[in-house]
Amino acid sequence: MMIGVDLAKSVFQLHAASMTGQLRFCKKLSRQSFLKFMAEQPRAVVVMEACGSAHYWAREMTSLGHEVKLIAPQYVKPFVKRQKNDAADAEAIVIAAQRPEMRFVEPKSAEQQGRAMLFRARTRLVQQRTELVNMLRAFLYELGHVVPQGINNVSRIAAIITEPNSDLPEIARIECRDLLEQIEAMTVRIATSDRRIKDLAGQADMARRLQTMPGVGPMTALAVEAFAPPMESFKCGRDFAAWLGLVPKQHSSGGKTRHGRVSKAGQSDIRQLLIMGAMSRLNWMGRKSISETSWLARMLARKPRMLVAIALANKMARMIWAMLTKQEDYRTPATAIAA
Repeated sequence: MMIGVDLAKSVFQLHAASMTGQLRFCKKLSRQSFLKFMAEQPRAVVVMEACGSAHYWAREMTSLGHEVKLIAPQYVKPFVKRQKNDAADAEAIVIAAQRPEMRFVEPKSAEQQGRAMLFRARTRLVQQRTELVNMLRAFLYELGHVVPQGINNVSRIAAIITEPNSDLPEIARIECRDLLEQIEAMTVRIATSDRRIKDLAGQADMARRLQTMPGVGPMTALAVEAFAPPMESFKCGRDFAAWLGLVPKQHSSGGKTRHGRVSKAGQSDIRQLLIMGAMSRLNWMGRKSISETSWLARMLARKPRMLVAIALANKMARMIWAMLTKQEDYRTPATAIAA
């Protein structure tokens, strides 16, 4: 039997059907009675949309002996009949899950969700600090002082604000000092998050293995551990790169293949970090370690740097899949050939 569950904060809608599609029951349950009702049911396939609280309920259903499958909401929407309501959504979840070609989302553990919270909280702090720095730059620009972009130029901003003979009005000085204090406090909090991430990345064997690859640091290793499903769920490295959105968007028709820009349809956090890591290998310092006979050197000779960075990020994603599935550390191409 397959039970589709439309999750909500207070009221859950259930739609149960046999594996051949015959309706068994439709129920609306409160949050308190949902867990008790599912504990009384025989072992079944429980299907839910991968939305808020879905991973928590997946763990709860698994502990009760049910098999759990999560579906991305965009794959369920085409199966909703006419008007949208909870009952129609629950029915559509079951219909979508019974498609043999359907793709499912791997449930996350509580530890993975905790690491994801740490990562997202740090990202929010960085964004808020950037907003405050840009606000300071805008204030000073209105008063005739031009400061370049970048967090490294905060010291120049502080020097302008604290200069004794500055032409800034007193009220502007007060407000700018207050913004500087907020930026300093956020910088301290970001540094604390960085230490936590580094400590976590040093404890897990998976994160340690990933950091043996050039261009992958503690942040990227933690992101892969927090957001990526088990690598065994991908058939090959290209599937993992496609899941990250590091493959070209297709506009093919009539047997003619047309490739466009990067799809950006996958996991954005890991994709951005891999591209940043690739860019670090292509700057003036990182290029010193690039062999003149490598494919990377040949690409740099004839392609724009950003395009090469995306190609390198794609290659890094495939190597991450290979390292984690084979349980091996990174090996340089020369070492791999010699072996």
